[in-house]
Amino acid sequence: MLKTLVMMAMVAVMQAPSDPHLPAKVVDTVAPTLPANIHRGVLIVSKTNGWRHFEHIPHSNAVLADIARRLGHPSFTTENAAVFNDAQLAHFSVVVLNSASGDFMTPDQQAALARFVARGGGIVALHAAGDNSHKAPWYVDTIIGATFTGHPNGEDHIQPARVDIVQPRHPVMAGVKSPWTARDEWYSFDRDPARQGMTVLAQVDESSYRPGETLRMGSSHPIMWVNPRTKGHVFYSAMGHEPGLYDDPEYRRILTNAIRWAAK
Repeated sequence: MLKTLVMMAMVAVMQAPSDPHLPAKVVDTVAPTLPANIHRGVLIVSKTNGWRHFEHIPHSNAVLADIARRLGHPSFTTENAAVFNDAQLAHFSVVVLNSASGDFMTPDQQAALARFVARGGGIVALHAAGDNSHKAPWYVDTIIGATFTGHPNGEDHIQPARVDIVQPRHPVMAGVKSPWTARDEWYSFDRDPARQGMTVLAQVDESSYRPGETLRMGSSHPIMWVNPRTKGHVFYSAMGHEPGLYDDPEYRRILTNAIRWAAK
């Protein structure tokens, strides 16, 4: 009887639906085939070996490809991290890390991306590309500059909040309305990334939403910044959880500016 119950329990576990937010981790070793004659392209990578934002990734990938097209850049969208090799990265001027999460690169792939940035390649990292599933020191120091500590949950998970542009003269913020109200999942971090040498471009006003006491950062709550310490242009936006945000004219303007700026 006990054996039968154990077998039934094992079958039930095997048949239980998997959480689409937590896909199986995959290490990519065979590089994808790039389109012919791609040059100075925009590489859009939404590889997830951590939390997968399946709600926004299909739509945001399409929006990002459309932005690249409007800027006159060919684009290639992939979830194959083996594209991070010197030969293939040479075809691109910008890599967009679209909620790429977890340890999605091997050490060799990360080294290739680091060389890409060192020789002037641009990075546009969005939302979960800056969460705490990223542990590699180069990535944390170069792309994020702070450690994600959480976001509101439950009924307060998604809230409208006021976004203030603190560097309106920076090219990424050109033409962006300030203040601007957006609905999103508001990330908090363990410190102001400016302490790590980042230049903060925008912050969220904590008085305009309910962050929860453990997630308060105070009068300065950065949500977008750039890394001026690299040869390549590196931009990070903590915003991007909600699919509808990618249809917001202000956020589209920021993404357009960021890709243009990162591509120099």
